[in-house]
Amino acid sequence: MFRKARQTSGLTQEQVARLAGISRPRYREVEAGSAAARATTLINIARALGLEMMMVPQSLVPAVNALLRHPDDDDLPAFVAQPDEAS
Repeated sequence: MFRKARQTSGLTQEQVARLAGISRPRYREVEAGSAAARATTLINIARALGLEMMMVPQSLVPAVNALLRHPDDDDLPAFVAQPDEAS
């Protein structure tokens, strides 16, 4: 996610790292997924990329995904509480 956002923004890894207040090697590891990062580090990186992170209870993930779906999917219901269960 971070790599695509960085490339879309036209920023280098060095620029994002500086904006996030971390070293470039550290940012590279986080972007590649080869190292774990603290929540505050992830938030700082996201903000450096013009993104905002939020925590969503797992039970609400389907509803959030429905809100974020592509507009071409307009024939689908906006919310499905339990998409894998029969109603």
